[in-house]
Amino acid sequence: MDRGREPKTFNSDFGFNTPICEEDLDDEEQLPYHKFSQDTQKVSTFSVNLGRHDRLAAVLLGLLAVALLMVNVGLGVHYNSLTDTHLTLEDTQSISTEIKGLQDTYKTAVETMEKAMEKKDTEMNRQKQTQWEFDHQTDRGQDYQTQMDKITKEIAKLRPHIPLIGDGCKYCPAGWILMNSMCFYFPFSVSSGVKSWQKSREYCQLYGGDLAVIDSKDKENATVTYLLNQQDAIKSVYGFWFGLKYSNRDGAWNWLDGTGLAEGYWDSGEPNNANVEDCAYVQANENFFKAWRDNSCRTSMKWICEKTPANIL
Repeated sequence: MDRGREPKTFNSDFGFNTPICEEDLDDEEQLPYHKFSQDTQKVSTFSVNLGRHDRLAAVLLGLLAVALLMVNVGLGVHYNSLTDTHLTLEDTQSISTEIKGLQDTYKTAVETMEKAMEKKDTEMNRQKQTQWEFDHQTDRGQDYQTQMDKITKEIAKLRPHIPLIGDGCKYCPAGWILMNSMCFYFPFSVSSGVKSWQKSREYCQLYGGDLAVIDSKDKENATVTYLLNQQDAIKSVYGFWFGLKYSNRDGAWNWLDGTGLAEGYWDSGEPNNANVEDCAYVQANENFFKAWRDNSCRTSMKWICEKTPANIL
């Protein structure tokens, strides 16, 4: 084949352009060979064309497989997510149930504690009241003991006079009391009134006695103690005249028989002889050593009479 000849192209049924020389076309002897070559070229071209289609299909199938794989993986992840979510909900329900149980237990414990606190408060109040009652009874016991001690002392003081007191009506007039082996009269009633020192003495003399002579510690103690025991009767009484008077001639305090005062039981600052206070009176003072005062003999006051008991051997 000359290179100067221009080849012609052949358009096959498969769309491939195969170069053919004109000499080959003009030469009839070469026609069978040409057909064989042509057929061979067609088969080769078809094979090439089919190989390209297979590769394209393989690529598409590969892409499809990748896509399916990705979808499968995504579905797996989604399933796992749903599974995890389902497990989490079950766990949440379990935890909620457990929390509810704990809340019920806590509520029961709180109620039990509140009941225990109420019981404790009740018991504390009961114990408090018991303590109060104990303190009250202790105070009462102390008061009773004090009263018993006082009564015991009074009984001891009065014991020597019990026989005379028991038989007082035999020895003293009605309204008089037997004390220190003598009969005494105390005008506590309002109706008896009040009198001056001289009028009081005259009243006592009218009944065979005289104003009381308190010339010993025992008589002083007994007289003042008796007055203290009559506080309700003498709460408005200022004092009681007795048989002691100041003598201007002697310049001393004398008893009714003229005997001078040896031991007095004057209150602090007494006698002060203010406003010519020449007569003595006694008051209900807890400290019987300070129970005397002086006052004007003209002052109206209560008085104490004294007389010798009758029929005492």
